[in-house]
Amino acid sequence: MSDGTIISIGECMIELARGSDGRYGLAYGGDTFNTAVYMARAGAKVSYATRLGDDPYSDAIIATAKAEHVDTALIARAKGRNAGLYMIETTDTGERTFHYWRDRAPARELFDAANADAVISAMSRARLVYLSGITLSLYPNDALDRLASALLDAKRSGAIIAIDGNFRPRGWDGGSDVGLIRARKTFARFFALADIALPTFDDEAMLWGDTNTEQTLARLRSFDVGEIVLKNGPDGAIIASASHALTVPCPEKITAIDTTAAGDSFNAAYLITRLHGATPEAAALAGHRLAGIVIQHRGAIVPQAATNAVLA
Repeated sequence: MSDGTIISIGECMIELARGSDGRYGLAYGGDTFNTAVYMARAGAKVSYATRLGDDPYSDAIIATAKAEHVDTALIARAKGRNAGLYMIETTDTGERTFHYWRDRAPARELFDAANADAVISAMSRARLVYLSGITLSLYPNDALDRLASALLDAKRSGAIIAIDGNFRPRGWDGGSDVGLIRARKTFARFFALADIALPTFDDEAMLWGDTNTEQTLARLRSFDVGEIVLKNGPDGAIIASASHALTVPCPEKITAIDTTAAGDSFNAAYLITRLHGATPEAAALAGHRLAGIVIQHRGAIVPQAATNAVLA
């Protein structure tokens, strides 16, 4: 029986984002954590699954989650360890570059044999399980096997599985030939488990060499994904099933200050709107509206007052 919970799986890190004055501001974020926060702001029952250290910054991440009404019961702690860290640099047009210090972050051990039971048990009762390509890049092969098995069990219990592509070469051996081969095999394996796929075309093109969106849609259809939401930047999003595709344009042109978490926030609004029974087109419009607000602020998680109107 589902307990109605959305479980978001991945890593939350210390975020240092450079402001317009050249100084760095401290915050916390990570792709699936950002999505969890925005879903919780919409009133969803959301639990975040990760592993942190016992350092003061890990404490602050826990406090941030609680302040955003994200359940922390599935956040394990590792004694004597630290949370990962990333820095954001943005251009004048809002495009961002990330620099990471996270190779030994405890989040990588969430699906180790000694740590996985609580998360796997919770997944079997979830309404929706959400993860990303960055989530997948964290784990070694044996942990990926446990995750895949848990997702299958969750699907059999009625959970919806939603996956965002979010390919980042650094997480896959720096984008080496070996890393790309492993990434492609892993993405193919897990997208085949997804009920809803939420990739970004630029990421898919980087990973697979796609030159147009039709190639991306054809591949995802070959994985038998029932609902495909292909994000395509200012060109909007393409909603596709096995038999048709529809482009949902952005409702307005917005000058970005920082595009960090644009896709994460889109995903949050899309999934929550779909869970409330709306059409994919309406859900994509909701995603565009929330992302449009987020990219007008710096950092991954923007002030709650800015998102209240869209997420009410």
